[in-house]
Amino acid sequence: MDGFTLRIAGTSDAEAIAWIYRPYVETTAITFEEEPPAPESIASDIETRLDTYPWFVAEADDGVLGYAYAAPLRKRDAYRWTVELSVYVDRDRRRRGLGSALYTALLETLERQGFESAYGVVTLPNPESAGFHEALGFERVGLFPKAGYKLGEWHDVAWYQRSLGARSASPSEPIPFEACRDEPWLDELLTPM
Repeated sequence: MDGFTLRIAGTSDAEAIAWIYRPYVETTAITFEEEPPAPESIASDIETRLDTYPWFVAEADDGVLGYAYAAPLRKRDAYRWTVELSVYVDRDRRRRGLGSALYTALLETLERQGFESAYGVVTLPNPESAGFHEALGFERVGLFPKAGYKLGEWHDVAWYQRSLGARSASPSEPIPFEACRDEPWLDELLTPM
């Protein structure tokens, strides 16, 4: 796809993000959320997480086309080197490289921050998302059979994992994303596509 750029998300993107996410919530089991979150809730998530974890949007002249972010896998301190990722693209703009560009920038940023591994969660069946994760170096590491019920049926959930560099026996603390915002390497990752 021509003419899109990646940038760090801000709370002002919450309405566009909510609009992109809404049809996935309302018409698919890709997400197990049953009510679309309000833009205010998304803005709060961005504001709360952005100090530590990256959140990127892809945009063109006509607005935000997709987004990707990292979040803590779990709250306990031992998990602080591990993240869970999400990516969503406007359904009319899929299969144009937006998701791959967003995820690639996200993965490279997380590795530079010092995170050790990333997980993606895929509701099954979803060959598009499974293939997407595998193409980006993720390996399926778990399956939760019939883990969620949505849209009149039970769905399996697969977990995909990707290492982010060599695992250290005594890892340094991950660098907060806030400390990376002015780094030249981040500008290079987010250059126009």
